[in-house]
Amino acid sequence: MIPIPKIETQNPKEIKAFQEELLKKQLVYLQDKSVYYSNLFREKNIDIHQIRTLEDLVKIPVTTKDDLQKYNDQFLCVESSQIADYVTTSGTSGDPVWIALADEDLDRLAYNEELSYQCAGLSESSIIQLTTTLDRRFMAGLAYFLGARKAGIGIIRVGSGVPELQWDTIRRIQPDTLICVPSFLLKMIEFAEANGIDYQNSSVKKAICIGEPLRNQDFSPNILSSKIQSKWPIELYSTYASTEMGTAFTECEAGKGGHQHPELIICEFLDENDQPTQNGEPGELVITTLGVKGMPLLRYKTGDIIQPHYENCSCGRATLRLGPLVGRKQQMIKYKGTSLYPPSLLDLLNDFEEVKHYVIEVFSSEIDEDEIQVLVHSSDESDEMLDKIKDRFRAKVRVSPRIIFVSEAEILKIKFPENSRKAVTFLDKRL
Repeated sequence: MIPIPKIETQNPKEIKAFQEELLKKQLVYLQDKSVYYSNLFREKNIDIHQIRTLEDLVKIPVTTKDDLQKYNDQFLCVESSQIADYVTTSGTSGDPVWIALADEDLDRLAYNEELSYQCAGLSESSIIQLTTTLDRRFMAGLAYFLGARKAGIGIIRVGSGVPELQWDTIRRIQPDTLICVPSFLLKMIEFAEANGIDYQNSSVKKAICIGEPLRNQDFSPNILSSKIQSKWPIELYSTYASTEMGTAFTECEAGKGGHQHPELIICEFLDENDQPTQNGEPGELVITTLGVKGMPLLRYKTGDIIQPHYENCSCGRATLRLGPLVGRKQQMIKYKGTSLYPPSLLDLLNDFEEVKHYVIEVFSSEIDEDEIQVLVHSSDESDEMLDKIKDRFRAKVRVSPRIIFVSEAEILKIKFPENSRKAVTFLDKRL
């Protein structure tokens, strides 16, 4: 395992100067190789040689998901013969788009995840059990696999679901780390308890978690994390990543946010007017990829509202850290005068042992106002349970949406649509 890169322990001025040199090289590459960005520079009369600092980035228009969907092919910077792998986004916030990776991008992906494993305290003696898929054009599983190979870490490709197979693999091979969606850990615990498996004394000591938040904004464990660790006190590491950025922000043992790797990505935080937020306030994360050959992105709006943290970390890194996701910009709900984001609603529902599955639906009323409906499959469908859920919503977010109990078959059909790579817990049906 490589040591912490020197740049990650240097002071903010040195990190900034380092990124500015990489940015200049990336701009030249985009002008030479990207149809989309060379057209943009020409149409907007942008002289890339005048972009010398990170602050100068505001002179360049942002790139949106709509741009990437509409002009997908124009972002490609290499010949088709140089493409080593194709992946697609999950389509969480719209139709999926495809991303092409050159050989160098696969190497970059492996390096990124080697750094992620380093953050999580893994070593060459570690063994990882991978519960995310490598198929269905999914980048995450591929990245974790490549990173393990580069780091010299053993890896078991079990794939998603099937708790029985997961526990049989743990018994036989004795991995110390799982890579999984955190709510899946609850299913593994449930299976273990039902089948007499002594999971608390298993070989598993850590889990690198993807897809769901583990912490509140103050970094305290959220309900899901607390629920897991009250039964199985393993170390949980939160991550933030997306296919478009080809980069992951992974927590270290301090658990105070996902660390940026400055050689791989530039981060900006913008307000609703696409201007930088002030005084470290949360904003929409906008990223510029560094060192990407296939489909690099410049000032790409992720749609995610995130709180940045700039203080040095106790682990020795001085890089930017990303706090837990506040919410997706386009998923903000205005309900009865209250602004809400789905994560706050999902966390509430995780607090109920009786609630086995849920899906939150948002739609427009006849007068074009946001309405919320929560579909719940629960082991208790009494009026008392319904009131209990409503009271919790009122106590935590001041409003209570419509709650509907549904059968397990009905909710699983909605939650796990055919060909989906992720469980669907939020459906935006607004016009």
